[in-house]
Amino acid sequence: TEHRFPRLAFYRGSRKEKGRFFGPYPSAGAVRDSLHHLQKLFQLRQCEDSFFANRSRPCLQYQIKRCSAPCVDRIDPVEYAQDVEHAVKFLEGKNREVVDDVVKQMDAASEVLDYERAAALRDQVNRLKLAQEKQYVEVGSADADIIAVREKNGLYAISVFFVRGGRSLGSKVFFPRPGKAITDQDVMQAFLPQYYLDRAIPSHIFLNIACDDQEILQQAFSDKTGHKVEIRHRFRGERRRWVKLAEANAVQALLTRLASDETMQKRLDALAEALNLDQPPQRLECFDVSHTSGEATVTSCVVFGRQGAIKSDYRRFNIKDITPGDDYAAMSQALTRRYTRLKKGEGLVPDVLIVDGGKGQLSAAKAALDELQVDDVTLVAVAKGPTRKSGMETLFLSGHAQPIILAADSPALHLVQQIRDEAHRFAITGHTRKRDKKRRESTLQEIAGLGPKRRQALLKQFGGLQGVSRAGVDDLAATVGINQELAERVYAYFHGDKH
Repeated sequence: TEHRFPRLAFYRGSRKEKGRFFGPYPSAGAVRDSLHHLQKLFQLRQCEDSFFANRSRPCLQYQIKRCSAPCVDRIDPVEYAQDVEHAVKFLEGKNREVVDDVVKQMDAASEVLDYERAAALRDQVNRLKLAQEKQYVEVGSADADIIAVREKNGLYAISVFFVRGGRSLGSKVFFPRPGKAITDQDVMQAFLPQYYLDRAIPSHIFLNIACDDQEILQQAFSDKTGHKVEIRHRFRGERRRWVKLAEANAVQALLTRLASDETMQKRLDALAEALNLDQPPQRLECFDVSHTSGEATVTSCVVFGRQGAIKSDYRRFNIKDITPGDDYAAMSQALTRRYTRLKKGEGLVPDVLIVDGGKGQLSAAKAALDELQVDDVTLVAVAKGPTRKSGMETLFLSGHAQPIILAADSPALHLVQQIRDEAHRFAITGHTRKRDKKRRESTLQEIAGLGPKRRQALLKQFGGLQGVSRAGVDDLAATVGINQELAERVYAYFHGDKH
């Protein structure tokens, strides 16, 4: 807002920066949707200041009527300031005030026979009214959260609708995991204080069921926010319709989750049959090794259960003290570290352990588990087919001489592929980060006299290792902490003389 022509922007972080903040929004999608509507309604710029300052002609946003092009003086600063004021009021929920102001401007333009501007303002009024009809919720201009909890087959879903300034900003669904059989009221009562622990609390919270501690929560929330917070569970009219909508949203989310769980259960049943297990596995772990010609070796461990991926249990292992490129040693080290912890009681032992590879990886994994005396895990290796095409995998089951080849449409194979691909993705992500960091640091570490602080100063000054390698001696010497001699040494290192 300190700029002559303020801009609308997506922002994450603390509110200590200059400007006017609106939110918090339930999701990034809700923010982008709001910015999209505001562009159409008020045509305020969203470009960075550096982009704005270097324009000689309007950009595409002006051509598609999403910006009034203040960068090249296509709009008067006074008119732009009015658009900014209207956008602020709109975000505050003062839609009617905005419409009234624009109507007055339209009438004034008509009186001075500026029919072109009057027509443009008329179209803006129509867009404002349409947006108001689509987004307005009958809670006045207040902020409100509409929360509904529903249960099906022991699974709970909590749907939260967000209303800010009288406008609906979308919704979000949560799936709490109660440890024992409890009521909907218990779930709601446990959810509210946890949910608002580190979130902004609106002035109204509408629930689909009552809470025993409703008055206590209401007082606690009011004390925390410094303004009155109202928690209600009985209403009529429009507010009741929104609560019913939140309930319907929770039910739909439950049905979707249950359908997904059913698919997962079918895959687990099929895998149990394929591996000749007594019952479907409840926990599966998969390991994969990733490196670049032996550099920055990382082994990943991903975990799946009846509900799918359990990402909180994922782990990565930075492999050390092995021959570069020795995948068997990398796998053995990761399994030893992982299952040593599990033997100490620091986690859950899986029913099925999958390793990415063929008979060699299977043997390495079996040796590591035997060393730790882990004998209650079904060990499986997944080898790619001769063409490495998905659907041509071969499974090697520890203790069985013959491999298992599943049909391409087998649910069991689909589950194995899903887990293997997730382990591969997780390993590559970790390896890439480790490799890039090592290359960036180790290259500069080879230069005598260049300590950690000076390396950091160079990387920050030139935006990374590539920028440092391209810099001239004078530019390097201009960096804080780098004298002329050291600058020449850095330059010589990147340009052939590394002595």
